[in-house]
Formats: sequence, structure tokens, C-alpha cells
Amino acid sequence: MATERHYSPIDRFLLQADAAMKTLLPVSAHAHRPSPAIVQPDVKMNESDTRHVAGLMRINHTGEVCAQALYQGQALTAKLPQVRKAMEHAAEEEIDHLVWCEQRIHQLGSHTSVLNPLFYGASFGIGAVAGLISDRISLGFVAATEDQVCKHLNEHLEQLPVEDEKSRAILEQMRADEEHHAESAIEAGGFRFPAPVKFGMSLIAKVMTKTTYRI
Repeated sequence: MATERHYSPIDRFLLQADAAMKTLLPVSAHAHRPSPAIVQPDVKMNESDTRHVAGLMRINHTGEVCAQALYQGQALTAKLPQVRKAMEHAAEEEIDHLVWCEQRIHQLGSHTSVLNPLFYGASFGIGAVAGLISDRISLGFVAATEDQVCKHLNEHLEQLPVEDEKSRAILEQMRADEEHHAESAIEAGGFRFPAPVKFGMSLIAKVMTKTTYRI
């Protein structure tokens, strides 16, 4: 029977560094699933709509950078092996979202946010601290974060031009995945954060969305 490999602190540091590089360096990450956009028609939009959609997809890409960092930080400090595995699995699924958003941004002739390293570092620290407090808090933070992400995705879906089926397909699949992550975190014993905490998280999220829409 196969046994679980135990990593040394140096091993874990190197794994985290590798994950950070794959997240932050352009076209270095590889999706496990093909983008939902590939089966949708390629429709030319006017310049204003193209620029707006690129901004929305840039926000979502940075959100996935934050998700990667959050999960990696939590996996580093999680106390129970099954929680650590759950975080690592969720991070793998989020890689798909990261790649899909990056591909769409490039198709629209734009770029990912230059602020991504800053948001990655902040999110990694938050995830690590949550994991140190308790696995229940860590899982609860995942659920609350994914709830915020789903709200943003709903808002963005409403703002997309009707003809942009490529971006719509990506965001709809992302929303389905994020809802599943939130439900799984609560089912695994995650703490349900009170409304004031969620409100504070939404304010922080607004800072991210306002800054990364253009840069």
C-alpha cells in the first residue's frame, strides 16, 4: 500500500516557490481542462467593449492569483493532512481558471495586472495565518472568499456584451467551480463567518477590483 510522502520544510518551501512562479509568470501554468471558450464563436467587438471585457477578465485573473496564494498559504499551515490535500486539490482546479482568464485577456489584446505579485503576497500571508489559527477557520475563509468571488462573477456576467460568448462560457464555468469549493469547505467543517466579517472582506475585494481593472 502506498504511503503518504512527508516533505521537509525545505521541500515545502521549494514547492511553494514553484507554485508562486507558475502563478505569476505569464504562460507558465498549464490547465488540466480545456477552456470552455474554445467551442464558442470568435466575434469581433468594438473597441470600447473589448477594453471593458479585458478589464473584467483582468480582475478575474487577479482573483485567481489571490486564490492560488490563499490555498497555498493554507496548505502550508494546515494541521490535518486531509485539509491540506483539499486545499492543494482546490488550488489545482483554480489553475484552470487562471489559465483560461489569461488566454482570454491575450485574445482581447490586453495584459494581466502588474499588481499580481503584491496581491499574491498578501493573500498567501492571509491564508497562512488562517491555517495557523485553525483548520475550521481556514475552511471558513475559503467558503467566505468563494462567496465573494461568485458575487463578482455574477456582476461581470451581467456586464458582458451579449455577443461575447467566449468570456461568458469561462465565467459561468468558474462560477460553478467556485460554488462547489464554497460548499465543500462548509461540508468539511468550515466556520460560517458572520456578516460583518464578510462585509470587511467585500471592501478589501473592491480595492482589488478597482485597481486591477486598468492596471
